[in-house]
Amino acid sequence: MADPDLVLYHYWRSSASYRARIALNLKGLDYRIVPVHLLEDGGQQHHDAYRALNPQQLVPTLVHGGQAIGQSLAIIEYLDDVFPGPRLLPAEPLARAFVRGLALYIASEGQPLMNLRVLQHLQHTHGLDEDARNAWVRHWLAVNFGNVEAQLANNPHGGTFTAGDTPGLAECCLVPHVFAAARFNLDMTPYPNVMRIVGQCQPMPAFARAHPGRQPDTPAEFRVN
Repeated sequence: MADPDLVLYHYWRSSASYRARIALNLKGLDYRIVPVHLLEDGGQQHHDAYRALNPQQLVPTLVHGGQAIGQSLAIIEYLDDVFPGPRLLPAEPLARAFVRGLALYIASEGQPLMNLRVLQHLQHTHGLDEDARNAWVRHWLAVNFGNVEAQLANNPHGGTFTAGDTPGLAECCLVPHVFAAARFNLDMTPYPNVMRIVGQCQPMPAFARAHPGRQPDTPAEFRVN
């Protein structure tokens, strides 16, 4: 049964929400999901009740013991600080800095360029049709993944995963980033280190349960077994 004190407000296809779900699962935590639909009703993230919870009007938001935490990376580090279980960030300072830097690069330099509000701005302000928007996203994803691949190719802290032999913060970011790239038909062939790590993560229960196709608010046409 889900812990009534641990609630995740999410959207099924949000990369940031996907990160938080993976982290919660890796920690072995029970939690309740509250869907926030980013497209229905003018975007439920803009409604007064949710804006009071998260003034940024973004997902995810984690509520623990009545306190709200926004931003997926802050949520993940909070979980690591508060709950026992597998560590999501390495203890060794240089490895910890490497993993945190990689995660921040994905979350701040890559994923925002394909956010819903960015794509809506490209459409409504600059008149880009869907093909042009997708090409724009692919360009920036290729830049982002190229730099991630270079970091992983020269990673002094790696093992089976980014930092040793257990997945953590970096994998919480890599897997959703690759899932999002597939939506825009990005060729992932140039990124073998990225795909090696992601391929090892995907069958693991914590990642499989977090998949966007397996969430309570996933539309029927996007559900996976």
